[in-house]
Amino acid sequence: MSSTILVVDDNNEIRELIEIYLINEGYKVVLAEDGIDAINKLNDNDIDLIILDIMMPKLDGIKACLKIREKKKLPIILLSAKSEDCDKILGLNVGADDYVTKPFNPIELMARVKSQLRRYIEFSGKSDSKNLIIDNLEINKDSREVYVDGEFVRLTPIEFNILDLLIENRGRVLSNRQIYENVWDEPYFNASNIVASHIKNIREKIEINPKNPEFIKLVWGVGYKFDK
Repeated sequence: MSSTILVVDDNNEIRELIEIYLINEGYKVVLAEDGIDAINKLNDNDIDLIILDIMMPKLDGIKACLKIREKKKLPIILLSAKSEDCDKILGLNVGADDYVTKPFNPIELMARVKSQLRRYIEFSGKSDSKNLIIDNLEINKDSREVYVDGEFVRLTPIEFNILDLLIENRGRVLSNRQIYENVWDEPYFNASNIVASHIKNIREKIEINPKNPEFIKLVWGVGYKFDK
């Protein structure tokens, strides 16, 4: 089920530009021209995230954000031509989750949207039971697909099985023997290099910095653990 994004901006060209990029990413889009229109649209639609301009007539983005936060906990990304730190701080203090300065790169905005939606889905319990979302990592166990920052990552069957095994045992250290015998389903005969090679490949595909991994940690002399 695709998420629905409410885009609020008094500039028609900006609204349409954001709408095009969101639709291309598979999202449903609801448009609003100002803060009052946004609150009405929010009441009439099941919205998952709001992209909200600050400088608008009738009801600006700051005041609209405050009103929305009285009843809703969904993520809000503010848009503004102002880049001063005080404006960013004000926006975040009134309840916004992120802040993007105009003129913005639409690709960067899409990345911010995906990031905020992942957190919202994870913490609100709205995720499908077959999907596991951990920070910027999403694993679909039914389709055996893995996504990092919303982008599909191709793992080999062995790599997926290793990742799945480590996640199933989150926080627990598994030895090379345990990993090998569970994944390959055969006796372990000094296959530590084989396991290490596959772990290295997985890290290169899912870690932001494979040399300083956030997910798969090495415990010297013992084995590996999924540390999230």
